[in-house]
Amino acid sequence: MIRPVSLAAVAAVLCSAPALAQDAPAPGDTPPPASAEASAGEGRRAARQVYSPADFARYAPKNAYDMLREVPGFAIRDNEDLRGLGIATGNVLFNGRRPSNKGDDMYSQLSRIPAGNVERIEIVDGATLDIPGLSGQVTNIVYHADAFSGQFSWKPEFRAHYTDPLFTRGDISVRGRTGGIEYEVALNNDDSARSGAGGPTLIMDGAGRIVEERSDIWNTHYDTPKLSGRVTWTGTGGSILNLGGHYQRKYDRYYEDGLRVSPGQPDRLRTVRDMADSWNYELGGDYQFGLGPGKLKLIGLRRFSREPYSQEIVTTPVDGSPRAGERFAQTGRLGETIARGEYQWKMFGGDWQLSGEAAFNTLDNVASIAVLGPAGVFVDQPFAGGIGGVSEDRYEGLLSFGRKLTDKLSIQLVAGAEHSTINQTGMAGQTRSFFRPKGSLALAWAPSADFDVSLKVRRRVLQLSFYDFLARAFLNDDNQNEVNNDLRPQQDWSYEAEINKKLGAWGSTKLNLIYRDVEDKVDVIPVGADGEAVGNIAKARAWAIDWTSTINFDPAGLKGVKLDTRVMHQKSSLRDPFTGETRSYSGWTDTVVELRLRHDVAGTDWAWGVNADYAHYQPNYRRNQTDKVWEGPIFADVFVEHKNVMGLTVRATVANILDARSRRDRVVYTGVRGQGPVDFIEQRDRLIGPVFAFSVRGKF
Repeated sequence: MIRPVSLAAVAAVLCSAPALAQDAPAPGDTPPPASAEASAGEGRRAARQVYSPADFARYAPKNAYDMLREVPGFAIRDNEDLRGLGIATGNVLFNGRRPSNKGDDMYSQLSRIPAGNVERIEIVDGATLDIPGLSGQVTNIVYHADAFSGQFSWKPEFRAHYTDPLFTRGDISVRGRTGGIEYEVALNNDDSARSGAGGPTLIMDGAGRIVEERSDIWNTHYDTPKLSGRVTWTGTGGSILNLGGHYQRKYDRYYEDGLRVSPGQPDRLRTVRDMADSWNYELGGDYQFGLGPGKLKLIGLRRFSREPYSQEIVTTPVDGSPRAGERFAQTGRLGETIARGEYQWKMFGGDWQLSGEAAFNTLDNVASIAVLGPAGVFVDQPFAGGIGGVSEDRYEGLLSFGRKLTDKLSIQLVAGAEHSTINQTGMAGQTRSFFRPKGSLALAWAPSADFDVSLKVRRRVLQLSFYDFLARAFLNDDNQNEVNNDLRPQQDWSYEAEINKKLGAWGSTKLNLIYRDVEDKVDVIPVGADGEAVGNIAKARAWAIDWTSTINFDPAGLKGVKLDTRVMHQKSSLRDPFTGETRSYSGWTDTVVELRLRHDVAGTDWAWGVNADYAHYQPNYRRNQTDKVWEGPIFADVFVEHKNVMGLTVRATVANILDARSRRDRVVYTGVRGQGPVDFIEQRDRLIGPVFAFSVRGKF
């Protein structure tokens, strides 16, 4: 168990450690980031605001991610999980280019660029760019590569209850340039985690009487080490070649041990063991070169993952009665191959792009169910629905056009379609073909330097999980999905508005408005007389209001104090396929409130802060139950940071200071949910406890 005194020891080390560059001003004395409005640039690409590295000196950043998260009012938006590569959907560019990969999130890519290599950060209206699909605030990280540079971080974490220490979270990367070749190599395990909770669960009958008491403790071990590399060659005439890839292992273990006590029955010990160790790789590249009046970009990508999973549950009566148990296991092999071409040129005063993409996705899956026999050995049972394969061949063509309509108004139009063929093998296999129009229309209006509005309408086709076509057992909750070969990709008309207002020295504020008219919503639907499977609901809709702000308190005399806020509220509705009633989406998050207070103490290298998150969720819905699982209600932490401990940034954090807990409310009916008597009610309340974290970040 980690004692609070350990934080005092950390503080003592920080205070006693000598700081480098004593003649330099302390970061806490520098002003908050303040952008300069860019002068008119070439074509439509003039930036709305430009930040220099000096604007972020207050925070002593180590990499581009550290800088970007301090840009007032800007929130990183990762690429959406759409089909193939398609048009751009994120809001981060690197030297004016979107990344041609799918296996790297924006955080990882940004954290591999040392802060010393960043020349400037531009904030641009997405619809003014010659990259189809972008809208609203988009950032362009303009950077160069030194001869050689590197950086690292180590982020151990310790929990007071039920959980093993985490020592393996961290990353290291190097970047450099030799002649016209730029390279980077990284080893990253930042997604690693150790989690756990423990406490009582009550099982009650429909009248509210307690029929079983449970005491459970669970914990997880999760590590995802990834080795990645990238090479960029810049040739003559603006030609650019990028080659990259990664190899990753995932170690995912879940352990749960519990005691169950019921009147008239012997006490029972119950163990749950989940294992999902897997590996994956990605190889890809792109080559852009001049051709005729424009530029041609060729992109290729190959991904593959092997994903074994098993869940084993064993119940052992303490009176020596025979044990009972079940096991579900499956091994999926997922592959994706993409070839894409993009040709850009200028005509009629605007930017044009013609793109074509071919994508081939596959899943081969073998699943089994077994029960524990009298001899203590698992015996396989028939489970044909979990064995089979899914493949999709998809072809897409898009034409885009963008130009300035006036000095303050720009338009971008994307139009095209896709044709796909889905082939399924296994139980009741079949082949189906689809033709779907897709595209978008975006407008960007900037009437002044401190105010801009973007509007976007688009037709989206979302990606499917091929596992959802096949049968799947969830032993811990006695649930099972049946086969559904009629599953279709979800589509929607999406209407989005983004309003940005700069507040001068006080910061900025942004309002996002989103409405989606959905077809073929993916959810759990009835199958047969009493079964259920992942399927489609014909119509659904959702809307959201998302308001984010950055407030600097320097003008009020509180030097170095900054508050970042986010308030989101969203609604959804669909016709429940079991009951016919109108309800929200399954597992929908309807409210989010986030507060981030940071104080960079003037005249020092110290900073401290408080963070708090609140979220409210809707239940998950199945044929015979509603199930709400959440943690909270409020997660909060406090941290203290020193930005120059022998050149390192060191932070100590105490998280979950308001005692957020792990909870579950589940109601199970004897028949269709809400149309028959209640079978039982499950109420869980588990202790998480405080979390003590420490981080060291530096460069070499």
